[in-house]
Amino acid sequence: TGVKELDPTQMNYRYEIYNHTQAAKRKHRLDPARREYNTDKPVPTDVPIISKDTAYINDEGTIVRETVTRGLTGDYDFLNTYIVNVYPDTTAWINDFDNAYNEESFATKSITPVYKLNNQVYFLELWHGKTCAFKDLALQILPHLLTKSIKKTKDDRTAVILVATSGDTGKAALEGFSNVDGTKIAVFYPIDGVSKIQKLQMATQDGNNVAVSGIEGNFDDAQSGVKKIFTDKEFIEELNNRGYMLSSANSINWGRLVPQIVYYFSAYADMLKAGEITLGEKVNFVVPTGNFGDILAGYYAKLLGLPVNKLVCASNTNNVLTDFINTGVYNKNRQFYTTDSPSMDILISSNLERFIYNVSGNDSALTKQYMDALAKDGQYKVSDEIKEKMSEILWGGCCDDKDTAISIKDTFEKYKYLMDTHTAVGKNVCDKYLFETDDKTKTVILSTASPFKFNTAVLSAIAGEDAVKNKSEFQLLDMLSEISGLVIPKSLAQLKNKEVRFGGKINKEDMKQFVSEFNM
Repeated sequence: TGVKELDPTQMNYRYEIYNHTQAAKRKHRLDPARREYNTDKPVPTDVPIISKDTAYINDEGTIVRETVTRGLTGDYDFLNTYIVNVYPDTTAWINDFDNAYNEESFATKSITPVYKLNNQVYFLELWHGKTCAFKDLALQILPHLLTKSIKKTKDDRTAVILVATSGDTGKAALEGFSNVDGTKIAVFYPIDGVSKIQKLQMATQDGNNVAVSGIEGNFDDAQSGVKKIFTDKEFIEELNNRGYMLSSANSINWGRLVPQIVYYFSAYADMLKAGEITLGEKVNFVVPTGNFGDILAGYYAKLLGLPVNKLVCASNTNNVLTDFINTGVYNKNRQFYTTDSPSMDILISSNLERFIYNVSGNDSALTKQYMDALAKDGQYKVSDEIKEKMSEILWGGCCDDKDTAISIKDTFEKYKYLMDTHTAVGKNVCDKYLFETDDKTKTVILSTASPFKFNTAVLSAIAGEDAVKNKSEFQLLDMLSEISGLVIPKSLAQLKNKEVRFGGKINKEDMKQFVSEFNM
């Protein structure tokens, strides 16, 4: 096919992660303190990393680990260190990794296989989990971490997980938390801002502790609505009196970001073991992103010692991040586009706040100044010094739906490798980066979702728009499988026979009422 999976005897995602636990304890014990942006008061070490305090403290800012910038070398020691600092009972969390990353939850033994496209470009496939998207890598382990955090703090309240989604996070979170004792989960998505398969995945979710609703508006509206609930002190007190506490499965939760750091190291280890790179050789990572969470995990991997040359930020027509990286001006005051890569249809990239905090030299006051300007005026401009630092780390590019389709078609015809729309944005921007910079560094594109999740757009790209007319979602899945020679993921094929449980929509102003009624 012209595409090969790297050596299947590669470092295993589950077991090699914790093989060096004792060495991690001895060599790299980190201070567990975390800081918010608008205060110098450290978060107490007995605050669990997955609680509501991980998302917001004193109503503002998002949590980062102060110690992440101190550097950490080695292979998988870093994750051990994070977990060990929070959970001294290593046996318990090792069992959690076994339960989260196994052949029942992931279709490939290697969990996140790396495929070689040509002598310079590789794909890191992150979509072999239960919901066929990269969010599974974090959201299969997060429920385990959350429930342990609750037990650690001896909190007997039920955790209510609130999720705003542009498609993938919602289903992955629902799958992860379905029927988990001591939790309930409510997911909000833009009613016209997800693919039909994504909507069907959420609407048919099993579980007696789940609720799903579409909202009138876009993802930014859903995300702002969730944040507003988190900072409503009266409502939080009301829920507390009923025996509930709020938490999040979005990347505002630090517990979402930590597992995502792992696959950057995993990809490097796989390439090293396969002889594609030498130890210490730098690589590029191309990340299709809208909320800046996935690429932020790559930045943390770089800070922790991974030899990263450049992080390439790939955007669709909602190119607010591209403009920011190239100009230093973040401006959300622009038209919002609904695209064929809906998980990136975002104009307010919440994780960018963490990145700015780090590149500003951990300047809480300056970061808060920028965020206040964004809230008030819809835009801010960083200093020339920060822009220069960003340029050393990031390269930004974007493409529209037409170029996305061309990339899908060209790559399939040349290599017989089929990409979803988000990965295709990454491939298109990768091609631009390599052409414009003449960079010869080995480059890994993060493949974030199965092409079957976006069957209409992918099939239109490789077979023409007429091929998808008057076809059901399941006819499209069958056609895509026949043309590509790929097997339809089991979880998607089974949607055909599942009951639709959630089909409603609400105004964004009614999200709090929805949460309140769900927790009666």
